[in-house]
Amino acid sequence: MVYFEYVNGKRIYCNVLLIHTPHKIKAGLDLSLICVEITEIQGKLIVCIMRQDSQHFEKIIVFVLLGVASSACKTDLVYMNIKEPAPVTMPPYIKTVGIINRSLASEETRKINVLDEVLSAEGPELDKQGAQESITGLKDQLMTNDRFSQVLLLDDLPLTTTGAGVFPSALPWDVVEKICKANEVDAIFSLEIFDTDTKVNYSNVPVTVKTPLGNIPALEHHAVMTTHVKTGWRIYDPSSKIILDEHSIAKGLTFTGKGINPVVAAAGLIGRKDAVKQTANNVGHEYASSILPIWVRVQREYYVKGSDSFVIAKRKAQTGNWDDAAALWKKETASSKSSVAGSACYNMAIINEINGDLEEAISWAQKAYEDYNNKLALDYVRILKNRQARSSHLKRQEAY
Repeated sequence: MVYFEYVNGKRIYCNVLLIHTPHKIKAGLDLSLICVEITEIQGKLIVCIMRQDSQHFEKIIVFVLLGVASSACKTDLVYMNIKEPAPVTMPPYIKTVGIINRSLASEETRKINVLDEVLSAEGPELDKQGAQESITGLKDQLMTNDRFSQVLLLDDLPLTTTGAGVFPSALPWDVVEKICKANEVDAIFSLEIFDTDTKVNYSNVPVTVKTPLGNIPALEHHAVMTTHVKTGWRIYDPSSKIILDEHSIAKGLTFTGKGINPVVAAAGLIGRKDAVKQTANNVGHEYASSILPIWVRVQREYYVKGSDSFVIAKRKAQTGNWDDAAALWKKETASSKSSVAGSACYNMAIINEINGDLEEAISWAQKAYEDYNNKLALDYVRILKNRQARSSHLKRQEAY
């Protein structure tokens, strides 16, 4: 039975059951008790064999090491950055947007929240200030790209919520239309939730205090404050009467302080409010990025062994000379050895993806699997087709 392991990102093959060795294996040896640990140090494979019966340890490690020594890493990794479509698609007719803050608690909800503010050590103004920072961060980030011709902060609207950390009912469309018409905007970004929940834990830790009279045992007071910041966002499109997106973002912050008494320990938490406001601003930036394409770093396997041309092509690829490497692979696609031809076709798919030609990459990957039964190629075809679909979506977004 052949199995494979990944070592430092490279796939190696080992044969642990179909073994040819001059040593005789004791009858009844339970191979299921064998544990093989493989690592790579300075380009050499180090194999550690462990089993419960150490009497046969030496014979086992000899044949397994021989088996591994005869196998080689056939593939290497190439990394590339690919552009993915934005999580949220904005229709092309949306050119101007308004931002509203709907997260402020209504008078009824505020009465209920008084107890929560006391129990959780929240300042009465913290949610209000944090929400303001979030919509400011959203506006600043939206204005850094040219997707919209105008971004307005509509902070004078008397909007409140009855929710407490949960999405409220969506705004009625007549209200959305009225806001958009009055402010001449095409859509609304709405902060629907802003909620902070803070807990403080006190503990005493035995310490030794140095004094002129000698060391004296004492208790040091520790305070640990954990604050959870939760936000919820919606994008309203009055033209289609569709909520284009509904998304929540949560962040956690931890603050610590210590001192000779609880008051001094708590004083070490003084920077909490500023940290919460900065986190809220960052969340606004993060949500604004959801309408922009994102760059993702991916890795692909490609073949580096099979013939002398593959070895040379590997060196060329390592220096960034992908065109000359591709020329060598192209020649090997006509090899009389099916395994070599299949590996070459697969590598041609890789170089075409690097060059941005997904259609040609799919064609080569299909040929590698259909004509030569290359095992990596089948999964790669699926990856390329999924990426092709996302690429089409990206082109539609960028056409707006």
